[in-house]
Amino acid sequence: MTRVDPWRERVDAADWAAVTAEIDEYGGALLPRLLTPEEAAGFCEMFDRDDLFRSTIDMGRYRFGEGRYRYFAAPYPEPIERLKQALYPRLLPIARDWWAKLGRPAPWPDTLDEWLAMCHEAGQTKSTAILLRYREKDWNALHRDLYGDLVFPLQVVINLNRPGVDHTGGEFLLMEQRPRAQSRGTATLLPHGHGYLFTTRDRPVRSSRGWSAAPVRHGVSAVRSGLRHTLALVFHDAA
Repeated sequence: MTRVDPWRERVDAADWAAVTAEIDEYGGALLPRLLTPEEAAGFCEMFDRDDLFRSTIDMGRYRFGEGRYRYFAAPYPEPIERLKQALYPRLLPIARDWWAKLGRPAPWPDTLDEWLAMCHEAGQTKSTAILLRYREKDWNALHRDLYGDLVFPLQVVINLNRPGVDHTGGEFLLMEQRPRAQSRGTATLLPHGHGYLFTTRDRPVRSSRGWSAAPVRHGVSAVRSGLRHTLALVFHDAA
């Protein structure tokens, strides 16, 4: 009997044509609920379990903002691995299309396992799934999660708490620097358990000269009250 993969079913339930159109236009797109309330609560409870993580970052110490985040050690908890495996083939056509528009060779093979093997051969062997925790007044400075020469241009973040109930504020921010134009920002309050797909480094935007690369950074606005946890899924490993 074939085992049902609930995380793949949730990923497949998205209207991927609409998701593609939205991220092409704005650099980010809301995804369906990828984690149940029970699964999201389980991840929040994991934050204080030192055995699950390879590294912990105090954001204030490095002037990254305020708050803490932790890199999961491999092997990942099952929902992370299943979601990454289900998302990668959905994201791959978008990534390849973007790089074709920019005239860049697309290095990404058909499977996530093959791609991560390429990362490891290049010395990028550190796991990159992240659990983040923000308390009142914490925030995340605008940044990009690159980690090495091999980069997948899309990543996903999932809100593990209930906006307006568990926390206020903490909007997810994107800032896009368009060629010869003013920067454009977007702010999105992520629903509980839902994913948000966004640009890792840059993306194609149409200009008078064809397609140009617009650098994009992401961050989180100040949490006004409460507690906010998020799970970040990055599709390349770190050097």
